[in-house]
Amino acid sequence: MTSLTQRSSGLVQRRTEASRSAAAAADKERGAGPGAEDEGRRDEPGDDEKGDSKETRLTLMEEVLLLGLKDREVICKSDAPTGDVLLDEALKHIKETQPPETVQNWIELLSGETWNPLKLHYQLRNVRERLAKNLVEKGVLTTEKQNFLLFDMTTHPLTNNNIKQRLIKKVQEAVLDKWVNDPHRMDKRLLALIYLAHASDVLENAFAPLLDEQYDLATKRVRQLLDLDPEGEGAKTNTNEVLWAVVAAFTK
Repeated sequence: MTSLTQRSSGLVQRRTEASRSAAAAADKERGAGPGAEDEGRRDEPGDDEKGDSKETRLTLMEEVLLLGLKDREVICKSDAPTGDVLLDEALKHIKETQPPETVQNWIELLSGETWNPLKLHYQLRNVRERLAKNLVEKGVLTTEKQNFLLFDMTTHPLTNNNIKQRLIKKVQEAVLDKWVNDPHRMDKRLLALIYLAHASDVLENAFAPLLDEQYDLATKRVRQLLDLDPEGEGAKTNTNEVLWAVVAAFTK
């Protein structure tokens, strides 16, 4: 009964999202005037919207965080520097640690889930806040202070919804229009995003606006990915062993 209630609630949410989208499209059409054609051109995806702009190019971790944000509020194989502070911090720990740890151990150490007091220094501190600040610098979020009775809290509301909607569309298309039924033919970065978003419990946010049939198909195909044997996939020729090792750690 609980699952039926949750499913019914999800259907209402998706229908509400679909209704809002339809209403917005209708309002835009009714409001079209002499400048509508020029406005349409401005809305067409350019280089910036395709992710080529340096200011809006997001990392995987930033995309996972962005998928988890509400629209209005939010309470290796190479040791060469990547330019991403969090990733370089993690790579520094990995490079300097001997003997090497397993992927599973590194995920536990870096996330702070280890109970070993001698290895607490490996934990990456304030990850969510640091990711949010990166998105502020890229113009996706902003920073505000909200008063909660006896104290003020820093929040990071979404300011650029276009970037989030493009991210949602990219995830949706990966398991619908552009589905290839073979993880080794999928874009590796997008494949990693789907797995990480699921592990972070934010993938549902990308599927909520879908119609019922699309939603069922999308979740069915994601389940196919989750049911794969990461060790077997990682042993195949010309595959990304690190990717599948991380998948194994998150889906164990």
